[in-house]
Amino acid sequence: MFDVLVYLYETYYRPEACPDSEALVKKLSAVGFEEEEISKALGWLTDLAEATNEYSDRFPQQAAFSSGTRIYAQQEFDVLGTEGVGFLQFLESAKVINPIQREIVIERALAISESQVSLDKLKVIVLLVLWSQGKEPDGLIFDELFSDDEDAEPRLLH
Repeated sequence: MFDVLVYLYETYYRPEACPDSEALVKKLSAVGFEEEEISKALGWLTDLAEATNEYSDRFPQQAAFSSGTRIYAQQEFDVLGTEGVGFLQFLESAKVINPIQREIVIERALAISESQVSLDKLKVIVLLVLWSQGKEPDGLIFDELFSDDEDAEPRLLH
């Protein structure tokens, strides 16, 4: 599924640039993606759009950056891991994402139904949330989203 999502991000500048769903499925199949992966990816993107609308409608005043502290439920912490939580805190403190975008990222990470989402997958989720909202991270943050973390030191939570 993530290969399809990354392909869509790299191929289409904005979500609106994607062809209609039927043409997109044909195009993705022609590129070589499996039908099941295409279906999962497009379903995930549809749910992302719904989550974005739901959170934006429910919490319009919180679109501005807040100074509050997010306490993670055990299930969220288990799925995101220490690295993922640290990464989200870094992005929020750097004002790359706001509290609503953070919540959408968490919701979409939990929707993957994996026991733990890798940091690489979490970075793709963040990128797709920003992409779906027509936001583009600046160059340094873009590099951070695509950096190779094998040689990097772990990010601290404080």
